[in-house]
Amino acid sequence: MSRNLQYIVDDAGKKTSVIIPFEQWEKQRKKLDELQNKLDVFQTITEGVSEVKEARKKGKELKNLSDFLDEC
Repeated sequence: MSRNLQYIVDDAGKKTSVIIPFEQWEKQRKKLDELQNKLDVFQTITEGVSEVKEARKKGKELKNLSDFLDEC
């Protein structure tokens, strides 16, 4: 894999960019999208748990899952 990489350097010889084959880029992009989707799900769950905790602190009555699904 690393043999396919090309680097762009500035006047001081410091690497500033990298060029990878398009096929590798597509694979990495797909992995990134999958990880971003997982992160979005985990963040949404975390927010939901926080909302439930806050509602319980305030004594707010919460719907159970069956009631929630019946509304859909």
